[in-house]
Amino acid sequence: MKILVVADLHYSLPQLDWLEKMAEEIDLLIIAGDLLDLAGFADLDTQIVVVRKYLERLRAKTKVFVCSGNHDGDVRNEGDEVVAEWLQKARRENLFVDGDGFDFGKGRITVLPWWDGPITRGQMVEILDRETAESKTCWFLIHHAPPNESPISRVRNSDQGDAFFRETLLRLKPDFAFSGHIHNPPFSDQGSWIDKIGSTWVFNPGKQLGPFPSHIMIDLETMKAQWTSVYGIEEANLNGEGVELAAP
Repeated sequence: MKILVVADLHYSLPQLDWLEKMAEEIDLLIIAGDLLDLAGFADLDTQIVVVRKYLERLRAKTKVFVCSGNHDGDVRNEGDEVVAEWLQKARRENLFVDGDGFDFGKGRITVLPWWDGPITRGQMVEILDRETAESKTCWFLIHHAPPNESPISRVRNSDQGDAFFRETLLRLKPDFAFSGHIHNPPFSDQGSWIDKIGSTWVFNPGKQLGPFPSHIMIDLETMKAQWTSVYGIEEANLNGEGVELAAP
């Protein structure tokens, strides 16, 4: 089984076109937040219409999992917290969004929302409580903000990760967690696209400009992960205890 992971597309239409071409070659597509761009040239309503059309075409070719990011909110809840209501309305067959859980083989994927305050974080906790009770041998979490105290959230000497998500990973011990949000760690000397927190492999594909997004391909049969960017390819063996990167 091959899984393609991207994040932070920020309404890059060439990169969405690239995803559409790649969709037929993979089993699962994970988009870890920020499909939209609050600072983009197109207004938010237009972006939502266009992105939903892309999601429709993608789900026709493969199973798609999308979590909301901080750029994806289109409404505010009673606590004035940003919520991606449009993404909830986009839910269809083969398109899984915030709050969804899906079984594939012996594994399960859980999609977690962006939390912007106590209400949305409480909703995230409710989802995790429900999903923890599900039987699984391999558990995947998708959440836009990466855990803190990790090279996947580090840029230079600044750690911009989420302490709550790190605590969640150490407590629940999922097998894999996919995030985005912090664009530069894979391109930084002190950062990375992969790390291990406790027993959990964590990933951040980063963001780049150009015709294709920086992305991670995971092969569950060989237990290999490959990160591809404009700078080349790095590989990691997921069977070991630590992170072992092959030379790019």
